[in-house]
Amino acid sequence: MKIKQLALAIVASAAVSAFAQGFPNKPIKAIVPFAAGSATDQIGRAFATKMSEALGQPIVIENKAGVNGMLGADAVAKAAPDGYTILIGTNSTNAALKSLMKKLPYDQDTAFAPLGYLGSVPLVVAVNNEVPAKNLREFVNLGKTKPGYVTFASASTSQLVSSEVLGSMAGIEMTNVPYKSGPAAMTDLIGGQVMMFTADFAVMLPQVKAGKIRGLAVTSTKRSPAIPELPTVNEALGLKDYEMIAYFAMFAPAGTPPEVVTKFNQAINAAAQSKDLQEKFAHIGFMVEPGTPEALARRTQTESAKWAKAIRDAKIEPQ
Repeated sequence: MKIKQLALAIVASAAVSAFAQGFPNKPIKAIVPFAAGSATDQIGRAFATKMSEALGQPIVIENKAGVNGMLGADAVAKAAPDGYTILIGTNSTNAALKSLMKKLPYDQDTAFAPLGYLGSVPLVVAVNNEVPAKNLREFVNLGKTKPGYVTFASASTSQLVSSEVLGSMAGIEMTNVPYKSGPAAMTDLIGGQVMMFTADFAVMLPQVKAGKIRGLAVTSTKRSPAIPELPTVNEALGLKDYEMIAYFAMFAPAGTPPEVVTKFNQAINAAAQSKDLQEKFAHIGFMVEPGTPEALARRTQTESAKWAKAIRDAKIEPQ
């Protein structure tokens, strides 16, 4: 019996190896769990184009936005683990979401196979031009005079948590106005329907530089070369520990063959090292950081703990 089981295992292993050697032999679908035009979408598409060259098959982007990225992540979690459906994940989908939701339709910790880290961008805290605050300190003072009066938009976990943590650390109460997409939130910020929005550079910088909104600060621990005139939140408010950045990574369904994971990782790292890709996103403060699937797994664990603490400290109730 043991010999038969061993033989079956050898046959199965050989079949997986043969499959991986022939991978990919058809187009790959990459699900972006946020709207077209978002930083996740723009960066995901750029990486997909470069990776297609390395893998020899097109990677087709599908936008599946909703519930802070949960809908798109769920679709990948439940897809066949054959390498033909992957996720352009973020700190929303693969770190913070389980702390924001009472129940996920999948186990965030075990549903995905890490493929590789793409990079990160800071966020910009901005207000509409009608808000009578020229800097972040004045904005916080405005919030302190009228608890709950200040409104902020959010369409992703990083946008929601960065704003709530900022309010918590600054000692102000703000009212969240949820949106389905970052571009929709930006439209309402410009129009004055909401007072504040904290979002990635891809959404923010064009509007700040066009004078349509007023940038107040960046959420990283250092100023960004892309907009060096903006102070960090820590600088602006005299804080030490505020840092909320958005990052991007690729994942496949759990159970994807290791050889397929390796092929993806090699293609991701080759794309990350591409000078034209780096230059394409330098204006939004995007920093690449090539690494192994194991390094991404460790980062995901660390970030999940970090975001869970931030969400608890900001007293954000799971939905």
